[in-house]
Amino acid sequence: MAYPAGLKYTKDHEWVELSGDRAKVGITDYAQKQLGDVVYVELPEVGAILRQGESFGTIESVKAVSELYSPVSGEVVDINASLKNKPETVNSDPHGSWMIVVKLGHPAETAALLDAAQYTDLVR
Repeated sequence: MAYPAGLKYTKDHEWVELSGDRAKVGITDYAQKQLGDVVYVELPEVGAILRQGESFGTIESVKAVSELYSPVSGEVVDINASLKNKPETVNSDPHGSWMIVVKLGHPAETAALLDAAQYTDLVR
């Protein structure tokens, strides 16, 4: 699997698409393969304040329930509500199935995120 070069990644297997002061967040292909068939995604409310590394929700598969960790600090400004009814889209298109959009509270935190090559090495 090639990980998209335009995204940043965390060691907890989230991806981040940065655009100005916004960060779109989802889980990586590696994460969804480890989980298996996703049956439920629990996301925060719009307006929730997140801290980098803190749990922002859970993802449930037929195998396990896993925490979702925020790659950045800031305010949740959008959630992907369609995942409530179709959580399995995470399996078919993990890098296209965003979960939340965060307005960055501390943009400098993004320097700690991995690029595609570093993430590929991590999961190899």
